Amino acid sequence: MNPRTIRYYETIGVMPRPRRTESGYRIYSGESAEILEFILKAKTIGFTLNEIKEILFLHEQGKTPCPHTRELIAMKIREIDRKISDLAELRTKLAGLRKLKKSRSAEAAICPIIAAPSNPS
Repeated sequence: MNPRTIRYYETIGVMPRPRRTESGYRIYSGESAEILEFILKAKTIGFTLNEIKEILFLHEQGKTPCPHTRELIAMKIREIDRKISDLAELRTKLAGLRKLKKSRSAEAAICPIIAAPSNPS
């Protein structure tokens, strides 16, 4: 992992600040590696850094973050379903535009396909 990324995680509070040597080098513990691995896994399944921070905070407080994580997952599923619906609607609009014949106002429009009055926007 890029050291800048790790320092960024420290700055925003997702990662705890590590101990330092007398010369200023960071000393990471096994727990830091575990947290980094958790962050990477959580990011690959769509969690934002703020959401990851919330989960880690609950864990640090000695609470089980699983109920909160389930709520976040349910929200993400609803968001994905909404995006799928929006994309299906957009696909239908684009398929309709692709089938349009040449418009009478072809000379007046930048692109009659997009400017067509039958373009349901």
